[in-house]
Amino acid sequence: MKVSGWRWNRILGIVAVIGFVAGLTVAARGGSSGWDHSGYAEVLGRYVDGKGLVDYAGLKNDRSTLDQYLEGLAGVPDARVQRWSEAEKIAFWINAYNAFTLKAIIDHYPIKSGFFSSLVYPKNSIRQIDGVWDELRFAVKGEKLTLDHIEHQILRKQFDEPRIHVALVCAARSCPPLRNEPYTGARLEEQLTDQTRRFLARPENFSVDGSSRRPRLRLSRIFEWFGSDFVGKYGRTDRFPDQDPAVRAVLEYAWPHLSAEQRRALESGEFGVTYSDYDWTLNEE
Repeated sequence: MKVSGWRWNRILGIVAVIGFVAGLTVAARGGSSGWDHSGYAEVLGRYVDGKGLVDYAGLKNDRSTLDQYLEGLAGVPDARVQRWSEAEKIAFWINAYNAFTLKAIIDHYPIKSGFFSSLVYPKNSIRQIDGVWDELRFAVKGEKLTLDHIEHQILRKQFDEPRIHVALVCAARSCPPLRNEPYTGARLEEQLTDQTRRFLARPENFSVDGSSRRPRLRLSRIFEWFGSDFVGKYGRTDRFPDQDPAVRAVLEYAWPHLSAEQRRALESGEFGVTYSDYDWTLNEE
């Protein structure tokens, strides 16, 4: 059938509009090659406040959207994941870790405390859930993985991105704040920079007491546990030569976000380092 010129142009115009709309839809879902985190975005927007605290009671009573999102993670083909950019992979695994942590909490909510564990940890704490990191398994990418495996064998081992430690949220008050939006490959740099700023803004995570002759640097316990992860990316610095390599790297990572007063107190290099106690109380509203 012969198509006239004006009719052909009209058809091309319709196809272009359809393609444009489809492109907008894909963009809203995190890009053509990344995973669709829209269901997770709905959960975070509804049950996580601006401070990163979670309404676990509300989420437990309305968990279908989270469960559907996690069912999707179970079936994503490994071949598809391998085609993603590094940023998309990191975003995917951070979201998976945080979403599975939400599931672990609401599966056990309200949390029942044990007698002996309550002698060490708060009664309302993820630490009261036996095996939460190394025994409970979650379906993702056709495998059954623990939270420890996702953190230590995938994110820490396969990527040189120490800023995951300000993005992974283990459901405790001293954890980084849980964002009320998912991570995406397209915005990962922006989101991790913002997470760094928010995390370091808490005095218990980073503060300098310069009132004495020898200033005291106070850091989050996370930097004691994982400070060595920052050395590869931030350890190439001449600043603070007398400090441990891990502390030196953490300071280099934090440096762009410090105030002029904090920098002056640290520039001499003559300061002591202490680590804050970790508050394992549940990060709920």
